[in-house]
Amino acid sequence: MSDNNNYFTPDDDDEDFGFIDFEDDYPADDDDYTDERPSSGSRRFNTYDDDNDSNNNSHHSGATLFNTYDDDDDYDDDDEPVDSSKDYQSSKGFFSFLFSEVLSLVKIVVIAVVFALVFTNFIIINAEVPSGSMRDTIWEGDRLFGFRLAYKFSEPKRGDIIIFKFPDDETQNYVKRVIGLPNDIVQIKNGRVYINGEELDEPYIKDYILDDGETYTYIVPEDSYFMLGDNRNNSKDSRYWVNTFVKKEKIVAKVVVRYYSGEKSKIDFSLVK
Repeated sequence: MSDNNNYFTPDDDDEDFGFIDFEDDYPADDDDYTDERPSSGSRRFNTYDDDNDSNNNSHHSGATLFNTYDDDDDYDDDDEPVDSSKDYQSSKGFFSFLFSEVLSLVKIVVIAVVFALVFTNFIIINAEVPSGSMRDTIWEGDRLFGFRLAYKFSEPKRGDIIIFKFPDDETQNYVKRVIGLPNDIVQIKNGRVYINGEELDEPYIKDYILDDGETYTYIVPEDSYFMLGDNRNNSKDSRYWVNTFVKKEKIVAKVVVRYYSGEKSKIDFSLVK
């Protein structure tokens, strides 16, 4: 071992020091730099000459350094470039998803509105009764569903409760009971109703018409109907209208169910007849 050097050179027999002689393979040009990085699964080593700067603080002048890297170690060749296209694609995907969801919601709302309009204008009518002219069958404040298609393929029957356009003001809808059918002769005398000479059985009324000693006769025209309220002494009906009869084309719906009771002030589903 030389006393004039700050480093030592191993003899051929000194293998225990772990130095490896790369003299035969070392590049002729001292400025050359070799960086070999095998693929995964093999050992890796870097070599540096004395003139190159190394980040390894254990560098010894005049010696070849041998660095190894395990496959599990993190080793970065270069910083990965930022791929802005990924952010763009992610943002684009989010807005595409959001637009799709909003469009689906709009479709549902439109379909619901169209269905509601079709249902209420062509199938069902929702009516609230403002007066007590149909007591005790229907009370003021009752809310009813009427079936618009009831008479599209059939004729109204005596005793049906219907919603129709008021003959003297068609902007208003009335609710009354069918009493006289087309071509019937309706008479009111002694507080009773007669149809074609026979007294009409009316279990749905509570009080008969007050008898004033007069007889009233009505001949129902073709395709028309004579209407009375069940509360005979407090009902504005065919007896008092200028246009006495209701034409079939002015019938809006047949009342089928009450879903709210004005008398009880609560939801109350029941058939109306």
